[in-house]
Amino acid sequence: MFTACRPLILASASPRRQEFLQRLGLDFQVAPAHIDETPETGEAPETFVRRMALTKAQHIARQHPEAVVLGADTVVVLAGTIFGKPQDREEAFTILKRLQGRTHQVMTGFAVVSRQQAIEVIDAQTTQVAFDRFDDVVLRAYVDSGEPMDKAGAYGIQDRGAFLVRSITGSYSNVVGLPLNAVVQTLLRCGLAAPA
Repeated sequence: MFTACRPLILASASPRRQEFLQRLGLDFQVAPAHIDETPETGEAPETFVRRMALTKAQHIARQHPEAVVLGADTVVVLAGTIFGKPQDREEAFTILKRLQGRTHQVMTGFAVVSRQQAIEVIDAQTTQVAFDRFDDVVLRAYVDSGEPMDKAGAYGIQDRGAFLVRSITGSYSNVVGLPLNAVVQTLLRCGLAAPA
């Protein structure tokens, strides 16, 4: 459906982000950026995801100046607190307990960097996600499935974790990890992708 006008690199190991780009028909390489992903003291969640996305993209772009690099970072935010991937099952359960019955935000920052073309675009999208309430035994069963362990906020809306979600307002793909509308608009506007 789309074709990349220059070599495209995804600076992420996320299989979900890779699947999105594959579905669009884009040819790309994967080169995860290994950087420190610790929020700075007092850093606002949106500032954090924008900084992470840009840092990842710049890190890989320095190694591949001829390419267009797409970096992204997704966090779950509740009352200003950032929830990344849980360290263990107990933390996953604790996160899910805090999110249930409430509305949280999923924020994804993304950056498109092309050193040769002097392009550097940074954006962030936010989706509101409302969770329903479930008994502890249900949450424990979900944690025991193993799915929450590599997901920001300890759930995957595209998989089993969809049962937790009562409603969303905003981009669904953003919750999965990449706001496709905004990313494609950016690539097209900058002349970095075109209809196939």
